[in-house]
Amino acid sequence: MFRVAAKCSRRPGVVAETLQVRTYRELFAVAEFRALFIAECLTMLSAAAGSLALATVTYAATHDAVLSGLSMFGGPLIQLASSWFTASASDLLRPRQAMIAVAAVGCAADSLQAIPGLPWGVRFVILALPWLAISATGGSMMALVSDILPEGGYVFGRSTLNIAVGGMQIAGYGLAGLALLYLSTSRLFLVAAAASAVAVVVVAKGVGDHPPRADGEESLVRRSRTVNRELFASPLVRPLLLAGWVPNGLVVGCESLFVPFGGRSAGYLLSATAAGMLAGDILVGRVLPAAARTWLIEPLRFLLAAPYVLFLFHPPLPVAVVLGLAASAGYAASLPLQERILNNTGAEIRGHVLGVYSTGLTAMQGIAAVTAGLLAQRLGVGAHGASTAIGILGCVSLAVTLALIPGLRRTRPRPVPEAAPEAASEAGPVADLSVS
Repeated sequence: MFRVAAKCSRRPGVVAETLQVRTYRELFAVAEFRALFIAECLTMLSAAAGSLALATVTYAATHDAVLSGLSMFGGPLIQLASSWFTASASDLLRPRQAMIAVAAVGCAADSLQAIPGLPWGVRFVILALPWLAISATGGSMMALVSDILPEGGYVFGRSTLNIAVGGMQIAGYGLAGLALLYLSTSRLFLVAAAASAVAVVVVAKGVGDHPPRADGEESLVRRSRTVNRELFASPLVRPLLLAGWVPNGLVVGCESLFVPFGGRSAGYLLSATAAGMLAGDILVGRVLPAAARTWLIEPLRFLLAAPYVLFLFHPPLPVAVVLGLAASAGYAASLPLQERILNNTGAEIRGHVLGVYSTGLTAMQGIAAVTAGLLAQRLGVGAHGASTAIGILGCVSLAVTLALIPGLRRTRPRPVPEAAPEAASEAGPVADLSVS
């Protein structure tokens, strides 16, 4: 029996190193969080260098916008298919083992990609390897953040890790773009492999040997399928998952067309969107209080999509860079969305739930990347067709955001009466959708 809609509690036996984390100094005083932050930086540096190298090789060999976008964002489709049967491994494995496995497989995959002259079909097979590992263990790191930090510290910690993602995307794409002027794609793949190898060492030395979040009484496949069915049947959790997946994924589909739209200047667009995401995460995760950020989910989702609608008018590159920068601040809506998900799921399935959230998000990004490429080809090869396709996807993202508002209202926090704050804080779950 799993608690799909219940008030969360910290996993027994896990104690944070500090009583509260309100500043970056207090946050980075948690030794394990420092290790997670460094490992995430290295992982994103590896991902940025490897994906740009693979997209460059693929587009040069095929001149196909679909395959180019798929090489950067298509791996999550494999993650989606396999996670239906393996997502519970995030709760059944020790977190450190899971994170080491993901980094090690990524290192091996980039090393294989460095072999010159591989057919693009073989490269896509190699691309699948790290995504298969992530499908089974992707929720381990995010769930560990909620365990090693004090109650209420998840959003701050997660936003700081998102800063690592944004910062290293800026550095990774920028440096990788510059490196391609002097290095072959094979050597760039080796740089990505080296970053993953260092991440393995950081996790092994810096993360404690935490026990699994759940026992293995049920088989991995059966437990994964049972929890998935409960999540998608929940009227509280399902809208939260969809709101995290679809509008976000459609905008990533827009970004997958930056190479056909901007050509060799695509790195500026990718860096601008990473910078916008960085700014949004700092604002929502560090500056705004919890009471304010939860009401910004819908406005931030509108901000995420609206600037891309203007691509229907085929803006010049400098304007496109500004639009991408502004839009990407809307990615910060994922922080209060994840906070609501944690508040409506039980601790024993937390790794699974966060893994499903991540899997659905990345899978939607892959689906949107393929759709964007097909649409761009239909509208015409080159920057004009890519710009029009970006504008259309922005319109669809806005429409989906509007359609999901009623479902999000079910988990919107209710005002607490001033006369009885203690009673409100001790209230039980909104609904218990346990299934035996």
